[in-house]
Amino acid sequence: MSTTIKGPSNNETKYDGSALRIAIVHARWNKVVIDALVAGAVAKLKEHGVKDQNIVIQSVPGSFELPLACSKVIAGSHVQAGATATDLLGGLSFGTSTPTFKPVSRSSTPAPIVAALPSQPFDAVIAIGVLIKGATMHFEYISESVSHALMRIQLDTGVPVIFGLLTALTDEQALERAGIGRVNKGHNHGEDWGVAAVEMASQCRQWSEGKF
Repeated sequence: MSTTIKGPSNNETKYDGSALRIAIVHARWNKVVIDALVAGAVAKLKEHGVKDQNIVIQSVPGSFELPLACSKVIAGSHVQAGATATDLLGGLSFGTSTPTFKPVSRSSTPAPIVAALPSQPFDAVIAIGVLIKGATMHFEYISESVSHALMRIQLDTGVPVIFGLLTALTDEQALERAGIGRVNKGHNHGEDWGVAAVEMASQCRQWSEGKF
């Protein structure tokens, strides 16, 4: 029986994520571990009511690229939320300044197609990466720089960036923290990040409205 005291305490407040829009940005290095962590995060987001269409997953080559990607994803979601179908399609003129239309009878005109566009930017972003220490200083440099950059992004944007960067000393440590350990199965930390994203997104919405 484990005697560890690590891990979050149970929160008696149950947050409803049905109105939230969450992004997951993950690295592709150490794919087996990454896949399990992303799956754990998505499962908890859905469990807390976040809709499928409001979960957006993007990938980048490695953990070093996570901060830039998170920053761009947050900015892009604001552009997307304020855009119209015409904006995203680039208009219908296709380079002509005065488009001409052939008259058609009302009865033969098909109903306009309305694109389902996101109406809100992301409420939170989960950044997921896996770093496993090797024989050089690469591990230390990447861990520190990415950690500081992710913190700066959430402070600069006001959007919660959930820290899903595993910094493991061995392969087994990483596998255990993804819930797929070979010796001790372990707990999937991606689940914790999904729960944290819903809580922080919900809290930040309330705080921004002056509700405490």
